Amino acid sequence: MAPVEGERQYDLALFGATGFTGGLAASYLAAHGPGEMRWALAGRSRAKLEAVAAGLDGPASAPDLLEADAGDPASLAKLAGAARVVLTTVGPYALYGESLVAACAAAGTDYADLTGEPEFVDRMWAGYHEEAERNGARLVHCCGFDSIPHDLGAYFTVSQLPEGVPLRVDGYVRSNASFSGGTYHSAINAFARGRKTVAAAKERRRLEPRPAERRVHAAKARVSREPELGGWSAPLPTIDGGIVRRSAAALDRYGPDFTYGHHLLAKHLTSIAALAGGVGAVALLAPLPPTRKLLLKAKSPGEGPSEAERARSWFKVTFVGEGGGERVVTEVAGGDPGYTETSKMLAESGLCLAFDDLPPLAGQLTTATAMGDQLLSRLRAAGISFERRDPPS
Repeated sequence: MAPVEGERQYDLALFGATGFTGGLAASYLAAHGPGEMRWALAGRSRAKLEAVAAGLDGPASAPDLLEADAGDPASLAKLAGAARVVLTTVGPYALYGESLVAACAAAGTDYADLTGEPEFVDRMWAGYHEEAERNGARLVHCCGFDSIPHDLGAYFTVSQLPEGVPLRVDGYVRSNASFSGGTYHSAINAFARGRKTVAAAKERRRLEPRPAERRVHAAKARVSREPELGGWSAPLPTIDGGIVRRSAAALDRYGPDFTYGHHLLAKHLTSIAALAGGVGAVALLAPLPPTRKLLLKAKSPGEGPSEAERARSWFKVTFVGEGGGERVVTEVAGGDPGYTETSKMLAESGLCLAFDDLPPLAGQLTTATAMGDQLLSRLRAAGISFERRDPPS
């Protein structure tokens, strides 16, 4: 990885700090960043940035304020050139994210976002992976609930299994939280862009090299009763499964033949049926402009639940891993996934990229390949648990 040339003004910059999740990430960085951290908040409105900065409290020094706009590539190039690491909460990323990725790839600046949009991730790989590799930039997408608990959870589970043998891991997701506004808008836009999503995936498959002597598979989709886990499982077709499999393709530790299945876990089969019906209806309505407009009005991307509501929310992801005659059960657990924990994950990813001794890699990377054990340690210290939960024999 080529080093970033010259001294940057900032260790870290947060773009989108005036949004709901961006504000939470800014508060976390102020409270948990090192006192000597040189950092900045960036967004369109200086007045709003000043309001966010005035509410920060913690050992980190006061941030500088930078005006930048997703529609102004020159301002994003200036932002990328000023910082060693740029974090962004500005989505939907398929609509507003490309210019910042381009700026970071060109400047050799590490980048992390909260996207859960497969089309965006695939397009950014095709467009900027090679340039980022040449310039020493790490482009790390999906640094929130999509997909850190799943990617690092599978990574942690694999570390408990034998080396050099075929492995299978299944992840089962449970939560009592509602979708965040940003996630909701990203999902609606993703449904509306179905053809573009398929085209981007096809182009990436055409271009991306595969491991020569190792195989990585998706588990067969099925609905099934899971007595040990206390519920029913169904395939969860989010970006998370693909991220886990990309980590497996990049890291030899996942073995010569690796299979991953990503599932929703619910107590009752009727809950799965109701969710499937709702998703199916949205998939039919989102491509139509009039109904898409109504769907987008249902939830604002810039608003979020109260602190009390977030305090009642939780998530758990249970992983069942098998290989070499051994079986392990692990669990990743935390609080409110859509806002509190997502902002924490993004902030810790930024701190990890800025200050930790990481593998000498560049290009578009997953959280497991870019930060692995270092980010896992940070998140555990921040209160997100990664534990082995084998049932008694």
